[in-house]
Amino acid sequence: MTIRLYCFGESGNAYKAAITLELSGLEWEPVFVDFFNGETRTPEFLELNEMGEVPVMIDGRLRLSQSGVIQDYVSSKSGKLGGQSADERREILRWMFWDNHKMSGQAGSLRFMMNFLPEEKRPQQAIRWLNGRVQAALATLERALTGKDYLVGGRLTLADLACCGYLYYPEPFGFDRAEWPNIDAWLTRISETPGWKHPYDLMPGSPADRA
Repeated sequence: MTIRLYCFGESGNAYKAAITLELSGLEWEPVFVDFFNGETRTPEFLELNEMGEVPVMIDGRLRLSQSGVIQDYVSSKSGKLGGQSADERREILRWMFWDNHKMSGQAGSLRFMMNFLPEEKRPQQAIRWLNGRVQAALATLERALTGKDYLVGGRLTLADLACCGYLYYPEPFGFDRAEWPNIDAWLTRISETPGWKHPYDLMPGSPADRA
């Protein structure tokens, strides 16, 4: 049975789940959610996910939300992208939790405010504060990648696919790859993985579609 992932291209959190599915080798298909026209706030979507968020994954009778939970399930089902020991699994989880709180949680909000809100509604004080938080997270990631190809175990894992979730998007949000050589090399390494796709090529929906 084909796994369905409710998602849209602009969502970095949905991208984490989608790229994990794509690289796992499992059969899956994206289901477009029209976030910018309010679909996640409709009664029908809230019945699917009471949190009113993407991604949502349906695999037979199983329904999961939250990108990290979906990634963990996909890795467990496929036997790919996970840890090879209990220590590695905990280290992968450590980076996934860090990403949720320190990287994606800040970068996603900053990117949304800077690009998807009408210019007159962009809260400049909040943007400046979030930018500082994103720069601190990038510095942490840059240090962690010193002398390393990947975050855990010397190979691509869920840790990398979580932490890179927002970093391939072209919209400005205070991230310039040229300023972070370790991150830049790591993102290139991930994108050279067979089967990798850019978020706007992997999921339906992009700013160009709404232009």
